[in-house]
Order: sequence, then C-alpha cells, then structure tokens
Amino acid sequence: MLPRVPQLVLSCVVLGVGVALLLDASLGSDGYSSLVSGLTLATGVPFAVVNVAIAIALIGLAWSRGTRPGLGTLVQPVVVGVVVGALLPVLPSPPALPMRLLELAAAFVLLTLGVAGYLATRTGAGPAEAAALAFDPPLAFRWSYTVLQVGGALGGWALGAAVGPGTLLTALLVGPAVDLTTRTVFRRSAMVGTPARPEPLADPC
Repeated sequence: MLPRVPQLVLSCVVLGVGVALLLDASLGSDGYSSLVSGLTLATGVPFAVVNVAIAIALIGLAWSRGTRPGLGTLVQPVVVGVVVGALLPVLPSPPALPMRLLELAAAFVLLTLGVAGYLATRTGAGPAEAAALAFDPPLAFRWSYTVLQVGGALGGWALGAAVGPGTLLTALLVGPAVDLTTRTVFRRSAMVGTPARPEPLADPC
C-alpha cells in the first residue's frame, strides 16, 4: 500500500487541477457535478450536502456489489476539494472563447490522467468511479462510467443545471480515455498488488 500512496496523492492533485480548469472555463461541468447542481437547484439543499449524500449513495451501491472503499475513497475527494478550492480564486477566467476552449482541452487531459493515475493504485475509488467499477462486469468501465456521467448530465439538465460543450466532452469521452490511459500509461502500476476484486481497467479486451 505505502509505495502507491505518492502516486495516489499526486494523481488526485492532477485531477483537482483538471476540475479547477474545467470549472474556470465555464463551458459546462462533468455529469456528476451537473447532477449535484441540478438537485441543489431543485431542492434548495446546499451543494455540499447534496454532494455528500450522492457520494454516500454511490459508494454504498458500489460496496453492495463488491467494490469496497479504501484509502483512495477518502483521499480523492479531500485532495481534489483542497486543490480546486485553492486554484479557482487565482485562475484567470479568460473571457475569450478560444482561450476557454484551450482551458477545456487541458482540463480533459488532466482529468483523464488524474482519474487513471489514482485508479491504477488500486487503493479504492471515489464515488463516481466506484459506482462505475461496480458494474464492470457486466459492463466495461469505459461504458459504465460513460452511462453514469451521461445520466448525471441529463438528470442535472432536466433539473435546471447549466450544461455545455464541457459537459458533453467529459460525459462521453472521459470513460474511454481513462480506460485507454490505464491500460497504456499506468498498466504496470495497475498490476501491482492483489486487487479486492477483478481489475476491469487492466482487461485488454
């Protein structure tokens, strides 16, 4: 476990930077965040409370299907939250659309590397990733994660949350990109240790 902790923390930092850039670009958030925003608007319950409630529900669902929480389940939301909170006030928020699109592209790359990197440590997954892993099998992670993100985006949009090209990009492509990155860039680290359940991201099929 200990040799994997630095990669876990560093990957979560990278993920946090990606989330901050995605939010700063103001072109739509990921599907999970869109759902939280939509429920916040529809119920009047604070964003943080809704976020925790959904996180607990997804982790409980994943656990019921054999995907146990671990160190990564705790580290991921804490580190990402700290990084996003520190970066958002100092990011430039460019008004020009071309610069915002570049920021979105950078966010996509960092989101992919961050999620793939922390999942490759096999120390436990955050709420959205854990729920997707829980249904692999029968549905490969790249598709189960896409279903979760697209469902969250549609649910959030129906409840009044703002969506945009960033929502479509992350909802449709982050799952396949994470799967590909894990099986190439992080394949060696993903094979270290004994997993709590079969590791779907290492499946070359």
